Amino acid sequence: MDKQQLRQQIRTLLCKMTDQQKCESSQKACRALIDTPEFQNASTVMAFLSMPHEIDTTPIILYAWQHCKTIAVPKISWQQRHMIPVQITSLETGIATDAGGLRNPVIGVPVPLDDIDLIITPGLAFDTNGNRLGRGGSYYDRFFAHKDIRAVKCGLAFAGQLVEAVPTFQHDLPVNMLVTDEKVMYFK
Repeated sequence: MDKQQLRQQIRTLLCKMTDQQKCESSQKACRALIDTPEFQNASTVMAFLSMPHEIDTTPIILYAWQHCKTIAVPKISWQQRHMIPVQITSLETGIATDAGGLRNPVIGVPVPLDDIDLIITPGLAFDTNGNRLGRGGSYYDRFFAHKDIRAVKCGLAFAGQLVEAVPTFQHDLPVNMLVTDEKVMYFK
């Protein structure tokens, strides 16, 4: 199965999930991630602002703020095809839906890459080796390749998004760990 076929298969699976299933699974996955030593020991966490078909990261972000952690989210530059982490202090202000349909911070202080301890990354699919299938823009792959990134890279997904194998190319970079509503997995 190629990347496009796998993307379509996972999108179909996600569309079949009810809102209640997504909510319950999101809560389980968020709790599991919060309980990991990687999250507990992190001072600065880079999360993503969830889209409707993704695990809702709101509980993770709120918990982090309650425990005095810095939260950064990606600010996407569609024209330059890259993202930079910016600190946010609110989910209500300074965030707008951009031309690509993503919630994107419109204000925020850039966070130095080497300050980030944990990067929580979305994906359409992950496999048992930590390989990640994104939406096709390679934004996270380019970001992960930056020489100053020392953070643990953690995928966050519904259990149904874990597949046996994700097709990969040379530029595709794996995550170090994956958290779903059913398990936490670590990769070499």
